[in-house]
Amino acid sequence: MSTLLHGLLDSFSRYKEKKALSFYRNGTKETELTYGQLDIYSNKVARGLLDMGVTRGDRVILFMPKSVFFLIAHLAIQKIGAITVPLNPQFKEAEMRYFIEDADPRLIVCGKAQARMIGQVASDREVMVVDTDVPYQEMDTFADHPDQTVPEDLGPNDPALIIYTSGTTGKPKGAVLIHGNLLHDAHNIIHVWEINTRDVICHALPLFHVHGLCFAFHTALLAGASIVMLDQFRPEHVIERLSVQDGEEVCTVFMAVPAMYVRLLDYLEDKRVDLSHIRLWASGSAPLLPKDFHRIKQTLGKEPVEREGMTETGMNFSNPLYGKRKPGSVGIPLPDLEVRIVDPETEKDVPFGEVGEIWLRGPSITPGYWRKPEETRKAFVNGWFRTGDLGRVDEDGYFYITDRIKHIIISGGENISPKEIENVINQLPEVLESSVVGVPDEKWGEKVVAAVVLHKGCAIKPERIDRHCRKFLHDWKCPKEILIVGDLPKNTMGKVMKEKVRGLFGV
Repeated sequence: MSTLLHGLLDSFSRYKEKKALSFYRNGTKETELTYGQLDIYSNKVARGLLDMGVTRGDRVILFMPKSVFFLIAHLAIQKIGAITVPLNPQFKEAEMRYFIEDADPRLIVCGKAQARMIGQVASDREVMVVDTDVPYQEMDTFADHPDQTVPEDLGPNDPALIIYTSGTTGKPKGAVLIHGNLLHDAHNIIHVWEINTRDVICHALPLFHVHGLCFAFHTALLAGASIVMLDQFRPEHVIERLSVQDGEEVCTVFMAVPAMYVRLLDYLEDKRVDLSHIRLWASGSAPLLPKDFHRIKQTLGKEPVEREGMTETGMNFSNPLYGKRKPGSVGIPLPDLEVRIVDPETEKDVPFGEVGEIWLRGPSITPGYWRKPEETRKAFVNGWFRTGDLGRVDEDGYFYITDRIKHIIISGGENISPKEIENVINQLPEVLESSVVGVPDEKWGEKVVAAVVLHKGCAIKPERIDRHCRKFLHDWKCPKEILIVGDLPKNTMGKVMKEKVRGLFGV
């Protein structure tokens, strides 16, 4: 098996009668499908797409809510050798104009709620509108098409996905993920987390990111596991599904971002729920605070497995399934991944234990950005991908992400790491989380400022935070302005949007 498609077809054949997916809408089961049904339904959609003129290499935008149709359409797109372009259904008109122009899709498939806007921004494009609120078996879209198709004879270098990066600076870039990338990434996850046919994965993630679509959905199918999929993340619905003790839907694996865990823990509070059957609590897509690591262990009964990945690279690091898990560390490299820690200016390896930029090389890494050769050229040095993450490795081989290069604050000629300051602020028991950024300053070039979110019911004055910082940090690292806010601006994967944090300070 050299491609994602080969792996999927093998699973459809091998696990034909096994339950693949249970889809829940608003906490109620809406659809249940076997592997064989996923195969048949995606064959019908594949034949329908071919009849519409979609062919190998064409881009198909999926711009709709999380749904069974989204999943089946994605599988169908892979079968005909086209390229799935999943987009957040909450994107606004100006954003969609850019994505449509950049991706140049042959077809846009959108939900009813997105149809009006798409009609305005894509009047010259082929558009198909689907009602994702209807259970899949009741949809008539492609229902009359043949249930057999001849999949394209794809190779590992054929593109399968274009997933756009968050674009916190400049316009988003479309990372091209080829079939070989996706297959290797899924097999790595299956291997290090021992995902198997007995697993039931609780899926509450969005489908327009690699976390939900690749790490969870692709991995589950290739492993022959079952998926309990929720249409959206709501703590009460997630806990209800995770609490099931009998039957075919006893969940064993939960993948989430730190913000989801915080909401689950807050929801549970003093509730007593038996979750001992969950063998793996995985966290990624954003840093997990050490204090939340300990809260998860105390409340959910097991230490979480923190891991790290990127849109462009798949999953790179993971704490071990067995053995020591270190709070604050993203763990050790996955199989076949080479890692360097490099001085970003000299491009030479830094001494052991020192902080530098993390460079990666391996089979899961994108060949480049869609129609952006200059951006691709900048991202690679002699085959090594420059992640833009600053990090270090300890004596046990565990890696730590210390910051993003683009987030470094330069004040009075000194390089200041926002994450170092955030770690100090987050030690305060009243503090839920914080974000430190640099804003323009006439005297110092940039000055350090901090936006701080408190735990519910807690109160603390900025002066106390300032005194706390001065106990642990040089004066020039301490925030010159501290703002207590209700929450931090985040994207859908729980990553803090630093540009919008700067906006809180009038920048």
